[in-house]
Amino acid sequence: MTFAIAARCAKTGRFGLGVATLSPAVGGRTGHFVPNLGVVLTMAYTEPRLGFLGADLLRMSYSAPKILKELEASDGANVEHRQLAVIDLDGNAVARTGSKNNKWCGAHTEKNLVALGNNLTSEKTCTAMFETYKSLESETLEERLLRAIEAGRDAGGQNGGQLSAALVSYGSRVYHYINLRVDAHDEPVGELRRVYEVYRPYITYYYERPSEPERWGTKQQWKKRWLEEQQAGGGRTS
Repeated sequence: MTFAIAARCAKTGRFGLGVATLSPAVGGRTGHFVPNLGVVLTMAYTEPRLGFLGADLLRMSYSAPKILKELEASDGANVEHRQLAVIDLDGNAVARTGSKNNKWCGAHTEKNLVALGNNLTSEKTCTAMFETYKSLESETLEERLLRAIEAGRDAGGQNGGQLSAALVSYGSRVYHYINLRVDAHDEPVGELRRVYEVYRPYITYYYERPSEPERWGTKQQWKKRWLEEQQAGGGRTS
């Protein structure tokens, strides 16, 4: 009972995921990232080991279609309970929805992008995510993903509503570019937006500071500079 969107940003090379579901703490289960190489999604009756296997295969330079076939073979008959997706370094995007998923379930894919869900109120949830993301080319990857799951929610979301949501992305470093989670909330996508807006001024700061702490100064100094750039019309700095 989950809807999600994953993408590779052609401009920055970052991979990201936006996801919401009725169960708690979805951010800890769905996405398996390999910086610079890709992302694997496991949903429905999630099997974390498939995510780890997929990540290993990304490191071995397997293509997304080949990885999906390997995951299917590894899982045997249980794969019919799963929903899986992979995006690789070249932007190949594939998805598989097992036959034992119910209500509306499925995926929309194109290069660098996959939107998918299971037990949704209708296909409109998936289509809204997909089309919203594609319509926001001038925005950052993270903003596009968050706007997409907001659109999915507004289009009906999933049966039973949502309890948790997450927004995750990785650049070229071994640690995340952004990793925000709402593990239990009456309106998790809205709460994720609130948390994102609080964190947004610091995205670049916390990502870049580890290698040059003296250059980046304090977070108060950075936020002042960030706000000045915003007021001067510099646009988004994340």
